[in-house]
Amino acid sequence: MKKTISLMLLCVLTCALTAQAGTRLLPTQASGGHIYIVAVGVADYPGTINDLNFCDADARSIAQVYANSAHATARLVLNQRATINNILANISDLFSKATERDVIILFFSGHGQKGAFCAYDGNLKYERIYAIMKRSKAKTKCIFADACYAGKARTNTAQRQQSAKNIMLFLSSRTNETSLETPGLKHGLFAYFLEKAMRGAADINHDRAISAVELFNYVSKNVADYARDRAGGHQQHPVMWGNFPKNMVVLRY
Repeated sequence: MKKTISLMLLCVLTCALTAQAGTRLLPTQASGGHIYIVAVGVADYPGTINDLNFCDADARSIAQVYANSAHATARLVLNQRATINNILANISDLFSKATERDVIILFFSGHGQKGAFCAYDGNLKYERIYAIMKRSKAKTKCIFADACYAGKARTNTAQRQQSAKNIMLFLSSRTNETSLETPGLKHGLFAYFLEKAMRGAADINHDRAISAVELFNYVSKNVADYARDRAGGHQQHPVMWGNFPKNMVVLRY
């Protein structure tokens, strides 16, 4: 869920970890492999009461960024197609193609429950996603989540599972914050700056590769500044957590 700036639609998004300090950076290491990403966006849920505004647009934008790269393969799963079984089938199939040198990424934008993402037809438990990611040969694994209660992924059990599998989590706000949808940008605030970062805005050293640190530094600053300065002092701070190399590549462009 999200909070719209101009219309002030109250949609709470507590999709994050406790703080930036949760990130543990390992020695420098950059992947030169292929990137496989499944981008899931659910704005149109059954009925109308739970519908969101820009989650499908967010997923399209992120998938397109990767689709434009010769080093990446992207799949897009939207709205009615984003059932539990279809999401799992897509990540299982695509992530199974990865080798050790490759990167696998799940992007999810939509509602969330404690311990689960809200697929079109029900709650998709984190553990089912982790089980598929664990089977992948890729050593670099990422989840970009824009969903309520995603911070619950950092329970003691889930935390041990993530560390063992080198999963990097990049999430749109702290657990006690809401995240904004912005009609003027036609995106969620987090997804908007995530896309800009991946299109090169975060590439501080101009090496045509976006690292985890570059991604975090750009997105976190711009989201926090925009929310504070243009949304009435709203507090929103994206967070990153995991056990990964500090210049782990999340996109080459």
